[in-house]
Parts: sequence; structure tokens; C-alpha cells
Amino acid sequence: MCSSILSELDEALNIDFQRAVDRIAGVPICALLSGFERFRNVLLGSPVAVAQPRRILIILLSEMGSLVLAQPMFAKLKQQYPDAELHILMFAKNREVLDLLGVMPRGHVITISDKSLGGLAADMLSALRVMRALKFDVVIDCELFSRVSSIFAYLSGAPVRVGFHPHTQEGLYRGSYITRPVMYNPYRHLSQQFLTMVAAIEASGTPVAKAVAAELSAPPLLAFAEGELQQAGAELHADFPALAGRKLVLVYPDGGILPIRAWPPEYYKQLCATLLQEGYALALIGLPDAKPLAQEIVAHCAHAHCIDLTGYTKSVRHLLAIFNHASLLITNDGGPGQFSALTRLPTLVFFGPETPALYSPLAPNIHCLYTALSCSPCLTAYNHRKSPCDGDNQCLKQITPEQVLGKARELLRAEHGA
Repeated sequence: MCSSILSELDEALNIDFQRAVDRIAGVPICALLSGFERFRNVLLGSPVAVAQPRRILIILLSEMGSLVLAQPMFAKLKQQYPDAELHILMFAKNREVLDLLGVMPRGHVITISDKSLGGLAADMLSALRVMRALKFDVVIDCELFSRVSSIFAYLSGAPVRVGFHPHTQEGLYRGSYITRPVMYNPYRHLSQQFLTMVAAIEASGTPVAKAVAAELSAPPLLAFAEGELQQAGAELHADFPALAGRKLVLVYPDGGILPIRAWPPEYYKQLCATLLQEGYALALIGLPDAKPLAQEIVAHCAHAHCIDLTGYTKSVRHLLAIFNHASLLITNDGGPGQFSALTRLPTLVFFGPETPALYSPLAPNIHCLYTALSCSPCLTAYNHRKSPCDGDNQCLKQITPEQVLGKARELLRAEHGA
């Protein structure tokens, strides 16, 4: 869960630039707003929370997968405050996943584009105007110690502001204007911590929400329109006839903005070549940026039943429709693994720099592969996901192709038997 927000490098946010801006600009702004809030409270008194909030804003700017993990929180808010309007502030690039989940009315979504500096600034101002006009009673900042999200939470004007707080921990300063400071707990799954945010709305004490952990359940399966899956399958086999008549294994080898999370390419090549030899069809998935690696693996395998699907899917929904025509997904920690929890597709997810104890998708079809080295996990809320690792990610390298093949064969046999 990255600190946020400003970059125009290749029309996309650069993660190191995000961290720098969040620290250099975010710390003094948070300090300034904290001083202003103390002065305002002396003059006017603390804002009064309403007994039953009418409007609640959720700030969840970060990765698409976090939206899937936040589903229990959305459900709890609707259960606890059935008459309240729920709104969300998020990056525009994640809007598709939110709409797919169906947890928020379309008109209640406030988006910020991160594709250009100018568009970003304009959207931030527009978002602030919308937030102030809606007069929220509660704002829940779900980001892990990002300063920009806490600034948005304060400027929303909501009298109840829920967010993670370091308490006695050093660093990670986000100001002192969070009225319901939730202690970040690195031993609890992120979905559980999102639920603590809901409990904190009416809680008191330090830290707030000293509640028994709730039982987490899998997200509901994505529903497709009649004929939608059949059409997606027919198009896939028409575009790639080599896939017809064979069990399909999907592979997501890309590390995205955090390459240290990727299982080694050499291992993927060995894995893919063996599965092809055993008679399976294999397709590499990912965004267009992942195409060079996918083509490298396809070239290594040099097999008629190995294809490159990077950039092929039109949407996340289209990707999940294709999931329904596959027998297995093997993926690095990232979006595809979280999305797979919305389907029944057996899935192997590699963890190492991050831990499944916090970020595992919540579904019975998900199987996590994790080597708990002394330095793992090294991407945490405490270091803004900037690992001290020299790039030699032994936490993933020690998960061997033989281990993965063994688990893959087991799942494929079970899927075939089903």
C-alpha cells in the first residue's frame, strides 16, 4: 500500500518519486494541519460526531487487489449503518475493479487520475470540492501511513476521522488530527484491520476498537450475464486455436511496480516447459508492459500450445471470464491472485517480500507458496514497501520449480476429478 501521489514520468507514477513527495511535502503539511486543528479546537471546541452518520467516505487509493480485501469492510459498514450513504475516493485506474465488485453506487465514486501532473492537480482540487459539498460525517482512511490520504481525510471536513496511527512507534508521521486512531497491527490480516476501522467509528480508549477479531469469509463469486462466459471462451479459442481441446494453465510472471515480488524468470521457463510437455496448454497473462517477459518465456518454450495473452483482455471482467475457462492460475503476488478469489479457479500465489498472513486472498481456491526467511516479509507499512533487499530475493528463489510443479499437478488432478 504505497504512499502517494505525484509523478509525470512516462505518464505514470514512479514509486520512488511518490515516496519522496509523500515525505518531503507530506510531513510539513501534516504538521501544519495538526497545528491548525489544535488551534481551532481551542477556539471552537472539538467537532461533534453525529450519533448515526448519514454519509461515510472511504479513502482507498492504492492497489486494485486492496479493493477485494476490503470487501468485508464494505459489507460491515452496510450492516452497521444501513441508512448511511457510502462514498469512496480512489485512483481512476482502479475504478473498474470497484464497479466489478458492486459494493458502491456508481454516483458515489470520487476519482483522481494519476496519469499526468496537471490532471492530478485538477482532480485533487475537484475531489476536495466534492467532499466538502457532501459534508461527510465519517471518513475512513484505509491507506497504510500515506500522508496524502490523511490530508484528504482532514480536508474532507468530517468530524470523525478514522485512520491508522503509529502511536508509540517511531516514524510514519501523519499528523495528530485523526480522531479515531487505529493501531496498525502487523500480525493481523489486512481485511481484519479494515474491519477494525469500522469498529473504531464509535469506539473510544487507546488504542480504539479493542474488539475480538471477526471471522473472515470469502468474497462472493462474480456473476456473469447469460452467455457471457460462452462468448469469452468462443472468442479465445477463435483467436488462439491452439488452446482448444486442452486444459489451460494461466501464468502471470510480471512483478509490476515491485519486481522483487516476482518468482525468477528462469523458474517460470522451466515450469512452463514442463507443463507443456505434460500436455497442458499455457498462456501468459498481464498488462501490455509485461509483454517482453511473456514473449521471452514463449520463445524459450517454443511450443505450439504456449501463447502470449498479455494485453489481450479488454477489462478485468474479461480476464475473469477467461479465468472460468482455465484449470489453474500460477501468479506472483498481485492483482490476478486477488481477482481469482472472485472465481473458482485453483490458484497458486507466490509470496516472499510480503506475507500471506496479511495479504492472502480470502478464498478456498487460493493456495499460497511462502518461504518464511528471517528477513521476510521485507515490504511493510513501516518502510513504505521499500525493501532493503539487494535484489537477490531468496525468499522466492528458494521456492523451487519442482515444488511448484508438485502442487500444480495436485490441483490439476483435483480439478480434473471435479
